Amino acid sequence: MSDDSVRLDVWLDVSCLFKTRSEAQRACTGGKVEVNGDNARPNRQLRVGDRLTITRPLGRRQTIVVKAVTDMHLPRAQARQMYEDTTPPPSPEEAAIRRAARVNLAIDQAAGDRRTRRDARKAKYRAREDW
Repeated sequence: MSDDSVRLDVWLDVSCLFKTRSEAQRACTGGKVEVNGDNARPNRQLRVGDRLTITRPLGRRQTIVVKAVTDMHLPRAQARQMYEDTTPPPSPEEAAIRRAARVNLAIDQAAGDRRTRRDARKAKYRAREDW
């Protein structure tokens, strides 16, 4: 490996854009990370000046320009100086839609946790009646 490039998944982890390297690898293999407009695999070599586009949850797309590369972990404040976030701020409509989606997701998750044994038994008997 040369001094002026580093693996994409390692850089995403070191720059604190993802919590772990394995999470960065999943995002790359899942097509959530693009480098200079092309889908990127985790082993792609990243260089200064490359432009990354990361698709985040709820449809948000984050645009990053690489300012420095390293494979050594740094304090978070220094790690955030390794890139420039050029993502435009969301419009008020987009912000409202994302906020509503987060609220609906939280409600759905809370409702899904409330299934009891009685509910399971009723569903089982209803399935038998449908035969």
